[in-house]
Amino acid sequence: MNIPANLKYTKDHEWVKVDGDIATIGITDFAQGELGDIVYVEVETEGETLAQEEVFGTVEAVKTVSDLFMPVSGEVLEFNADLESAPEAVNNDPYGSGWMIKVKMSDLSELDGLMSADAYQEMLG
Repeated sequence: MNIPANLKYTKDHEWVKVDGDIATIGITDFAQGELGDIVYVEVETEGETLAQEEVFGTVEAVKTVSDLFMPVSGEVLEFNADLESAPEAVNNDPYGSGWMIKVKMSDLSELDGLMSADAYQEMLG
């Protein structure tokens, strides 16, 4: 299983890539594997400011629908529109072309509460 060391992780299996005050967010390799074939990603919160732990969208797989939770508070700047026509990118490249949203973080200290790759690996067992 792929758990890049340069990212932060949540207990809900989202990953966060930090670049200044911009966070790129997606779901982990573990999460996409558990969900199975992803057929639809819905994010209708673009332009909204959401709190940490709020739902920013949903991901739909063949057999289930899962909520997507904000790992950090901030304004949703961008949704990866490529996922509308190619949701399978989340399965094929969860840390690359399968990213979901970009967020302008409002509280950088929230990053301290996220897990390192090692801590995430440990949580998974």
